[in-house]
Amino acid sequence: MSTPVATHRNPLAYKSDLKPVWCPGCGDYGVLSSLYQAFSRKDVAPEEVVIVAGIGCSGRLPGYVHAYGFHGVHGRTLPIATGVKLANPSLTVFAVGGDGDGLAIGGGHIPHAARRNVDITYLMLDNSIYAQTKGQSSPTTSLDWETTSMPYGTIEDPLNPIAMAIAYGVTFVARGYAARSQQLVELIMRAMDHKGFSFIHIISPCVTHHDTYKEMAAKVMDIPAGHDPSDKVAAFRLAQEEERVPLGVFYQVQRPAFHERLEEIRHKAAPDGPVTVEDLLSRFK
Repeated sequence: MSTPVATHRNPLAYKSDLKPVWCPGCGDYGVLSSLYQAFSRKDVAPEEVVIVAGIGCSGRLPGYVHAYGFHGVHGRTLPIATGVKLANPSLTVFAVGGDGDGLAIGGGHIPHAARRNVDITYLMLDNSIYAQTKGQSSPTTSLDWETTSMPYGTIEDPLNPIAMAIAYGVTFVARGYAARSQQLVELIMRAMDHKGFSFIHIISPCVTHHDTYKEMAAKVMDIPAGHDPSDKVAAFRLAQEEERVPLGVFYQVQRPAFHERLEEIRHKAAPDGPVTVEDLLSRFK
């Protein structure tokens, strides 16, 4: 008996006709490649994928993927992605944004996406700088870094995206690194399999304004194999690691997704099926 042949699409099937304009060496290239491979291995149809992005270098990503894309305004990636998923729960929905887009102007949307447990995957491409606007300090810029907006050194402590996500109750929290493509592919696939809000913090170095490749090569480490991702205290402990940068799944729990809870409400409101406009108006006569 012959072995069945895998029918996965070629990763290049997800590549659009647009040529990326990121700086040579930008970590976003690694993220884009990992996304192509993850889609290929999951064999997801391009017409079943929607990628929503905001402003910044990462905001260009939807244009480089052969799928549906939406380039929104600064910081509003998650509300748009939420609307897409609720309108058509069968779609595979991704939100993509940078550290500035997601933690500054858009920071208020993460806790609400988390408490709703919207079934989308949020990729935060973190280069710790406002790269597209010429290198200003961002919410994750390390203390004392010299930037165009703080030339004598950044005087604000950086935010911790992983610790914040765990505290908010995100049901899948992971970290990847653009230079570790295969590991990132696995994380994206796991996030796609997770039913609920998935957050992947991706270290994506900016070679133009602050190249951290050498620094990261010495600091990244895999999360220990014995780590229990359902243990919130242990996940917090890993998130607070200062000497090293752990990669992998920090936290994962199961909770009903937002569209499932919404469907329950629909059944309670209309147990006998869809309600017409006339039926609704008749209730107010």
